[in-house]
Amino acid sequence: MGRVGLLVVLAIVVGLYVQHALSYLSLRAQAEQQLSIVHDLVHDNAQLERQQSSLRNPATIMYDARALGMVWPGERPYVVMGLPNP
Repeated sequence: MGRVGLLVVLAIVVGLYVQHALSYLSLRAQAEQQLSIVHDLVHDNAQLERQQSSLRNPATIMYDARALGMVWPGERPYVVMGLPNP
């Protein structure tokens, strides 16, 4: 009877360790997934900061405005016809 009791206690202890091990592995996988998301967001943030600094550049503003067909007050716009499209 003593051996059976010890085996039951041993099975319970092993079961608790397995439960904690599975919980640990689950949390570790979740942490790795969250870390991957953080790395992606850091990369996206750096890209957006570069884009923001580019958009604040007066040369970029001028280039984009010209691409939209805008002209300075007093300028005379010209349209060149017959050129091949790039």
